[in-house]
Amino acid sequence: MGNRKTYSFRVTGRRALFTDPVNRIGGEKMSYQIPTYQALKGITESIYWKPSIIWKIKRLRVVNPIQTETVGVRPIKFNSSANELAYYTYLKNVNYEVEVEFDWNKNRPELAKDWNYAKHEAIFLRSLKKGGRRDVFLGTRECQAYAEPCEFNSGTGEYDAIDELSFGIQFHSFIYPDEQDQIEVDYGELTVNLWQPIMRKGVITFLEPEQCTIQRVITKRKVKKFTPKHNFTYVEVNK
Repeated sequence: MGNRKTYSFRVTGRRALFTDPVNRIGGEKMSYQIPTYQALKGITESIYWKPSIIWKIKRLRVVNPIQTETVGVRPIKFNSSANELAYYTYLKNVNYEVEVEFDWNKNRPELAKDWNYAKHEAIFLRSLKKGGRRDVFLGTRECQAYAEPCEFNSGTGEYDAIDELSFGIQFHSFIYPDEQDQIEVDYGELTVNLWQPIMRKGVITFLEPEQCTIQRVITKRKVKKFTPKHNFTYVEVNK
């Protein structure tokens, strides 16, 4: 049984670029209108993460109006060191409220000693108050973001009066081999999930990755193991 307590934070930034990683190889990029589950999970992991926990995104609130701006850039070509010209379409002046919770990664029984609710909660809240343990960005590295604690659904938002707004089929998330519902396996499936997000009064309630009805297995990968005294050590507490 995981930790069912939820935590909320606000993430803001000048620009954001949320695209489909399945086909984002090169060329001109255009952002989704809303962040993906996987992007929000990455933001949360930048605030705080340990391999013994899995972050789950519960809800997203879009506070600012959805606006875009197109910028001319000179990215490096995929198969050479030369530059090329491209236009990237970013979201601008974004402001999101995110509600999350964490659960234990049952594929990591060797880290069971680290399944301590109070410990992870305290470290996460302390890290969030400081803006995160690592750099936070919105979809891609050039879109720097700022995270801070907040009360979910507080204040006014641009879409509070909009009953329902659909965004069509979009990328949702990956299910990584070590996050599958299969315990103690050497190889696991890397699965991509798609879904149809609907925003109601500014709030999007996310499905969990396993609940997405549009899924495809991309490949199988060996699950990395954590072995005591080999690639990690327990912290001994002197009593």
